[in-house]
Amino acid sequence: MTLTSRIKNVLDTLKSPSKAELKEALIKLDLNVDDLAQLPKPSNGKPYNRKLLYKNEEVEMLVMNWSQLECAPHDHGGSHGWIQVLSGTSLNSVYEMTGSGLPAELFHEYHHKGKHFYAPKKAVHKMKASNNTDLVTLHLYSPPITGMIVYDLQRCAACVVSDDCGAWWPKEQFQKVKEIQIKKDIVTEERNPN
Repeated sequence: MTLTSRIKNVLDTLKSPSKAELKEALIKLDLNVDDLAQLPKPSNGKPYNRKLLYKNEEVEMLVMNWSQLECAPHDHGGSHGWIQVLSGTSLNSVYEMTGSGLPAELFHEYHHKGKHFYAPKKAVHKMKASNNTDLVTLHLYSPPITGMIVYDLQRCAACVVSDDCGAWWPKEQFQKVKEIQIKKDIVTEERNPN
């Protein structure tokens, strides 16, 4: 059985899956780095490169190969899901939203190879490879991510990014669906003119 068939057989049974059902699917698939031929190489100048392994209306599964850069604080839009560390160690920082409209870091935690950790709807976090490890992660989200918000804490700004953008501030104007300027408890929105 091909990898795609194996994934399809497990994920096609999911309908509006719960937190537990998503984790059960990941465990049932039991994927490792050796299963994932032709991993994307980490991108120069970006935190990770990703490859879509499977997507339907209910779920999407991606593999990410990380550089040594950290991604920006971000949410996953209206999606929730699980992240599995396939190799290396991840440093995951979890945030809470403040009255100013900017997220503030609550804590960070290390996740080693084999660890699964949950990303709730609208939760804000950032990740990076820890201690120069070769970090590869597997992500299973439901529904497929759309409307992800990325934060730039130095500029006091947030941006809803296009579905083809990752968890970083987009350099391309077309990847900025909506930019949100945050100023001293006042949030203003600037729609993308394109």
